[in-house]
Amino acid sequence: MKLLILLLLSQSAFADDYFLNLKGKPTQGGLIIAQTNASAQVKINGKKTLINDDGYFMFGFGRFDDKPVKLAITVDGISYQSNILPTMRKFPTEVINGLPKNKVNPPAKVYAQIKADNVLVAKARSFVDKRDDFLQPFIWPADGRVSGVYGSRRILNGEPKRPHYGMDIANKTGTKVVAPIAGVVRLAQTGMYYTGGTIIIDHGYGLTTTFMHLSQVNVEVGSHVSQGEKIGEIGMTGRATGPHLDWRINLGKTRLDPQLVIEKK
Repeated sequence: MKLLILLLLSQSAFADDYFLNLKGKPTQGGLIIAQTNASAQVKINGKKTLINDDGYFMFGFGRFDDKPVKLAITVDGISYQSNILPTMRKFPTEVINGLPKNKVNPPAKVYAQIKADNVLVAKARSFVDKRDDFLQPFIWPADGRVSGVYGSRRILNGEPKRPHYGMDIANKTGTKVVAPIAGVVRLAQTGMYYTGGTIIIDHGYGLTTTFMHLSQVNVEVGSHVSQGEKIGEIGMTGRATGPHLDWRINLGKTRLDPQLVIEKK
């Protein structure tokens, strides 16, 4: 990813006191890792955000975001303002047939399980630990073919559904899945209705990654995993028509595109 530098200075006299570096793509689904003065106060869209001891903080753009992120950075009582506008993307349409009817439109008897699954996921993504794992460059979590992309409009068994928010990596059942960067396991669950074997890893400051449809879950909640460490195996559990990994990235509730944080093979 290219390093983008924005100078928000109206007077050159402030040049030694303030800086802002932005790493990432300001586009729909993009994650931006920013750095400014360690002593600064940062607000994103009017809300104060956490920064680490070296001045790093994060923000991102969701699938439908079309308005700028408003940054306000205050250093020594002086406030600097900037609007970061995302570029718009064209997303493909994916047609998926052959799913069991109860996975496309679940029967009422499983609503309680789906609700309980959603509660577990929301809790796992709610942590905002002051850890710097998010600064590591991402690696691929599994080998395989990219069979599904972020943001695609999905038609399941002929019915239009919500967009896909992950990156699908297809490979045979049992293929190793590893942590793309270090973190703490917040969810390690089997048998979830839609996603089957599911792992969520917390990388600090609200950034999480999710791994779905796993045939094996090889980590426990609370354990720390290193980059490249095995966490599970590809499968086709939950709502899946073939063995693959559905890999997702969230910054809080904002769903991001995993393909924008890794190098293309």
